[in-house]
Amino acid sequence: MTEESTETAPRSGYRYYVLAMLIVVYTFNFVDRQILGILKDSIQVELKLTDTQVGLMGGIAFAALYSTLGIPIAWLADRYSRTSIMTAALTLWSGFTAACGLATGFWSLFALRMGVGVGEAGGVAPAYSLISDYFPPRQRARALAAFSFGIPLGMGLGILAGGLIAARVDWRWAFGAVGLAGLIIAPLFKLTVRDPRRGAFDGVAGAPPVKAASFATVARLVTRKASFWLLAFGAASSSVCGYGVAFWLPTFFQRSLGLTLTQTAWYYSAITFVGGIAGIWLGGSLADRFGGKTKSAYAVVPAVCFAIALPFFFLSLNAPSLALAFPLFLVPTALNLAWLGPVITAVQHLAPAHMRATASAMFLLINNLVGIALGTYYFGWASDLLKPMFGQESIRYAIYSGGAFYLVAAALLLLGSRSLKKDWVD
Repeated sequence: MTEESTETAPRSGYRYYVLAMLIVVYTFNFVDRQILGILKDSIQVELKLTDTQVGLMGGIAFAALYSTLGIPIAWLADRYSRTSIMTAALTLWSGFTAACGLATGFWSLFALRMGVGVGEAGGVAPAYSLISDYFPPRQRARALAAFSFGIPLGMGLGILAGGLIAARVDWRWAFGAVGLAGLIIAPLFKLTVRDPRRGAFDGVAGAPPVKAASFATVARLVTRKASFWLLAFGAASSSVCGYGVAFWLPTFFQRSLGLTLTQTAWYYSAITFVGGIAGIWLGGSLADRFGGKTKSAYAVVPAVCFAIALPFFFLSLNAPSLALAFPLFLVPTALNLAWLGPVITAVQHLAPAHMRATASAMFLLINNLVGIALGTYYFGWASDLLKPMFGQESIRYAIYSGGAFYLVAAALLLLGSRSLKKDWVD
């Protein structure tokens, strides 16, 4: 049963309520995904783990099933109730997050983080599809950008709540608290968010819904488009640095700058909140403004942002004081997330409405397998590799090396901008 509303265009006030609820769910998605970043030093001490092992838990343990299960779950979301799928996903990942507080060693925590990934596999692609059916094309980039506020909100809240709870009690209670909060939200989401008719703002007014396409049909359509591959690997390249740095910066603040866990929680959560929200909204606004004139803007805007971010990335890591470092960190934090609204909107328009969830999941498969799995692991591996030369400063030099991924991302997105007009589906 699809449980779709018969409304052709959801009322304006209600659609913003739905968007707010989706942001809340996405916030918990990132709280539970990123909380390991602020807790990992405490976990390392108790469970005697290396940086490489922690990188594996934050990377491949989460990303393997999160990315691959996203495809079949999105296939279901193109056919059945997207809100039911998201409710089940939220319940599952929140439960596994709470259970992480019971881990006794590397393998038990690794397995529980895989469980978090299983749950979160159903939390994003269905949401992209819902937003595209609640907002018309002219507002879609801003709506998807607003949804992406869940990333800095979730990261910031995970850093702040996780750090403060761990400092006051311990890391086990931090996992339990945020997991329980997600379990409370799940029934409210299910009871108040409806599934709208698919494609209500697309195609011919009054036309009957189109039957969902097979995975093979969607795959043949999008994989033949050069812009799909270039957007996916461009975003993935930026995510290697984005996810990796977000996961390891708390370690940098504590090891290289000497901040306590509580100080790191306040300092880094403020950077994430302010910079992340500003950057996401900037990217979505610029894409909606220039995208009406040329479809290439949806790729050019984030490419330019990555190029500008790179020098600020290095300046922030070498600032002489925390006061000066704060505004410098805001710039790359903002520009690193500016791609979300433009690129996700472009991906939505590489396939018709009845294929969007599956097409989004294919994009997310590439972005997350490369970005989360490689990024989080890479910085931990590089830190261990460089430790004989640089000691406690090894994480600083590991982070330096990741800046090259911004250049790769910018180059791929600029190439992708050349074929977007041809590949676009209105």
